[in-house]
Amino acid sequence: MTKTMPKTAAPSALKLLAATLLLPLAATPIHAQDWAKARLDASPRHHEYVNLQHGGRTVQAFVVYPEVKTKAPVIVLIHEIFGLSDWAKEMADELAGQGFIVVAPDLLTGFGPNNGNSDSFTSMDATTKAVSGLDPAVVTADLDAAADYGKKIPAGNGTIATVGFCWGGGKSFAFATHRKDLSAAFVFYGPGPSDVTTITAPVYGFYAGNDARIGATLPATTEAMKAAGKKFEPVTYDGAGHGFMRAGEAPDASPANKAAREQGFTRLVTLIKEMKSPSTAGNATRNKTVATRKSPIPATQCHDSSMAMAGSM
Repeated sequence: MTKTMPKTAAPSALKLLAATLLLPLAATPIHAQDWAKARLDASPRHHEYVNLQHGGRTVQAFVVYPEVKTKAPVIVLIHEIFGLSDWAKEMADELAGQGFIVVAPDLLTGFGPNNGNSDSFTSMDATTKAVSGLDPAVVTADLDAAADYGKKIPAGNGTIATVGFCWGGGKSFAFATHRKDLSAAFVFYGPGPSDVTTITAPVYGFYAGNDARIGATLPATTEAMKAAGKKFEPVTYDGAGHGFMRAGEAPDASPANKAAREQGFTRLVTLIKEMKSPSTAGNATRNKTVATRKSPIPATQCHDSSMAMAGSM
């Protein structure tokens, strides 16, 4: 709502009013998703923050436990280019609701303003620039720390996998070239690494039909995995845009994104429940692309700030 000041108002009064109206915007991160935070706050599951140590670095991680009687698989969740957002934590909670322990490291730990974390950034542009500028070696070391922690959780059953979205999807794929004890790597609309020959875990891809930027990389990735004798199962959801796991959950989700999100989540949960330990998992080549539906909805990018801001309204 816009307020109109009387013409006789002093300039100082106008400045004070402007500052008052802008204060809530300055105090609230632009990339926050209120709907995701509300769902997270309503969750009955146990949430905690832990500090993971490696070398001289400390990484904060968000950990969610399922309400189950038996030991559970551990998932290392790798956030989008938007950092460890409310949605990333809500997704971690939702996966825990399916019976999995989820460890979600904040890969921006210490890299924010005043050495802050993801929540210290107040603009989308600053967050995406910071994530884009992360040292790949530091990211790998941070993910190793999260995986090592997950392997030692008493409530865990010893199996561990990575699930990454957008920027994190590419990191999930890349981490599989490094980490040999993964039971699986799940890649949501992320590009494949240049060298796949060292991958030992099966890789499962989730891609959007209206995402030419990432879709254009898929044939080469599929061919490289096939040539290397690695198991790669990519599924493409026609009509969906990049970032459909988040966009499809938002209150204003398009039908195609919502359908892709529901189908992708169901597939993810089913595959996690079918995971085997690395010692028994095979690595045969098996590739497929599944079209689920068609829609004229334009592609959206995970680094498109206008899309992300719309999802937070």
